[in-house]
Amino acid sequence: MTTPNRTIVVIGGVAGGASAAARARRCNEAATIILYEKDAYVSFANCGLPYYLGGEIADRAKLLVSPVERFKDRFNIDVHTRHEVLAIDRGAKTVTVVNRINGETLQQHFDKLILAPGAAPIRPELEGIDAANVFTLRNLEDTDAIQDFMKGAGPGRAIVVGAGFIGLEMAEQLHRVGWSVDLVELSPQVLPPLDPEMAKPVQIALEQKGVRLHLGKGLKSFIPGHDRVQGIVLDGGAAIEGDLVLLGMGVRPSTQLAAAAGLELGPMGGICINEFLQTSDPDIYAVGDAVEYTHTVLGTKMRVPLAGPANRAGRLAGEHAATGRSASMAPVAGTAIVRVFHQTAALTGLSIKGAARAGLEARSVTIAAGNHAGYYPGASTILLKLVYAPGDGRILGAQAVGEAGVDKRIDVIATAIHFGGTVRQLAGVDLAYAPPFGSAKDPVHMAAFAACNDLDDLSPLLPADADLTGLQILDVRMDEEVKRMRLPGAIALPVDGLRKHLDQLDPARPTVVLCHSGMRAHVAARLLKQSGFEDVSVLSGGMLMRRYAVPESVIPG
Repeated sequence: MTTPNRTIVVIGGVAGGASAAARARRCNEAATIILYEKDAYVSFANCGLPYYLGGEIADRAKLLVSPVERFKDRFNIDVHTRHEVLAIDRGAKTVTVVNRINGETLQQHFDKLILAPGAAPIRPELEGIDAANVFTLRNLEDTDAIQDFMKGAGPGRAIVVGAGFIGLEMAEQLHRVGWSVDLVELSPQVLPPLDPEMAKPVQIALEQKGVRLHLGKGLKSFIPGHDRVQGIVLDGGAAIEGDLVLLGMGVRPSTQLAAAAGLELGPMGGICINEFLQTSDPDIYAVGDAVEYTHTVLGTKMRVPLAGPANRAGRLAGEHAATGRSASMAPVAGTAIVRVFHQTAALTGLSIKGAARAGLEARSVTIAAGNHAGYYPGASTILLKLVYAPGDGRILGAQAVGEAGVDKRIDVIATAIHFGGTVRQLAGVDLAYAPPFGSAKDPVHMAAFAACNDLDDLSPLLPADADLTGLQILDVRMDEEVKRMRLPGAIALPVDGLRKHLDQLDPARPTVVLCHSGMRAHVAARLLKQSGFEDVSVLSGGMLMRRYAVPESVIPG
């Protein structure tokens, strides 16, 4: 089948735009493909920028995935860097472009237009925001400016505002090259997308490295200096002195062009698209951080500013623009991962608090299990929280934190979510096993088993932050464990030998059973439920998660 000779213009040349242009060429050799990028580089690895600043990526050239010359030589794509598109004339099917080097403007005709403008870092309108030592991190120019400043200033005191993914990566990398770090976050926890107790190990990792945390506090103002700010002032008036300020406060979709052209915007402020990435004008496509994708779990539209969806969307938009056909864009679950020193945290789909915000009823289980067989040297613990629907057990989301193996487990669950899987189906997934890599009962299986037990009322679960007032609390850990950490009012009876001491418990009282992480509590709960105790539940995640979720309720030994 022949493909039409058409002019395809791409605005934006990073993840989505570069993928769209290359796919368009692979699908249509006859098309004229022109790409405009307002900055100096196209197709660079923006997710690698923090690691270049921290020296883990030593060669700057490695960040350039496909330089301009490759687009021309391999794909015959006409790339114009430092060219900014100022306006779209949908009627005339032209774009107005300015050369940012010499100021000249031109009009370019298009048959199909692909918007990939991305998103811009949030920069609050505060006096001092343009100071020489206040930075955001979006592109290679930002990276070069930060690196030049760091080399000139030498290791000093850095302030990172925002404890999301970029903020955490930059805090880690600044610490790596010898800078003292203060980390500021408006939310009362680091990594706000996670449920609070799941973010605690990341917080602990930061504190262990000497990162000073300022949680539940926002940026109020900058402390003025001569040509640089001297630090920041937090809500409430506390001041933090610093030599460098890095803003990682999130991003806003760059939708100005689309809005000015009369394209429809969605409720989350992003560009509306259909399943083929077409906007409200079928000859104009949009991909990447500026659009609203369909959420896998909720089925509603939302912005998901991640490189993976941007690349996949760009590939499909490029094909459809070049040929008039393509697969449809799959829903997006927001799967993401970050390393913070020795800890890795990842998530997919909905958290419990995310489900609550959406008005969706959800249950969860948290388990602690080794990343591989415990008898094989080097095993470390993964905390895995699985979120699911109370009726049919449909998987709604998951979070995992640990030193190793987190990525594998989240990717397995993300795949299950993509295909509409349930916890019962997840319990039967055939995963690879050998002692260096996993266990015969993988952490994914263990979480699914516990969820099935909850749904089947074999051992119903209470969340780690549950109000235990009025409940009979049974602690089935060993005496040594109880001495190190305990819940007030709990009856301590080790699970081994519990049958001999059931007379110390009141079978008529609602009872919650806990152990270190939940496994022994499940055994004890099954015993109680088959011994005349009608209302028995298990504290999900045991004392391990209780100390993170409600630390004031735990009495240390």
